[in-house]
Amino acid sequence: MKPSTPITTALRIGLFSFIIVGMVSLVFNATKDKIADNEHQALLDSLQSVLNQNSYDNDLANDVIQLQGYTIYRAKKSDTSVAAILSSTTAHGYNGDIGLLIGIDISGKISGVRVLKHRETPGLGDKIEIKKSNWIHSFKHKSINDMHSKHWAIKRDGGEFDQFTGATITPRAIVNEVKKSGLFFQQNQQIIFQ
Repeated sequence: MKPSTPITTALRIGLFSFIIVGMVSLVFNATKDKIADNEHQALLDSLQSVLNQNSYDNDLANDVIQLQGYTIYRAKKSDTSVAAILSSTTAHGYNGDIGLLIGIDISGKISGVRVLKHRETPGLGDKIEIKKSNWIHSFKHKSINDMHSKHWAIKRDGGEFDQFTGATITPRAIVNEVKKSGLFFQQNQQIIFQ
């Protein structure tokens, strides 16, 4: 058997690489639409967790604007604005960033708040997750018109929102971010719904 020359070896490696790249391209092209559909459905599921899907009839995921660092999804019913969902992040969690969705209807009532991502301590700060506790529901139906009140804080700070035993930083961060986002909505509502 004749030993391979460097050129023969290089050609074999090149052919193998070409085949692998071709297979990866085929798989990508065969699955890209399914991946896009799955991503779109995951976004809709997240948005519908803070806003009842019967309250709007537009394509919520595609009626989106960027404004001062917020991604804002606008809900409409019969071409009339009914609510907005603000995607927001606070850097003041115990272990870093906490991503939130905050739904606010046109009258200024919070329709829901959900945590999208976090790295809070399991068993303590992770009670912000809907599957761990119902704490995040405490924002529902609160009015953004009351956000100037001192009661819009955790109980330890003189407010009305519970904190977790051994974990006050996480709920404080979320309460403050929801308040900040609500005030932003209140001040920019006309621009948001243009």
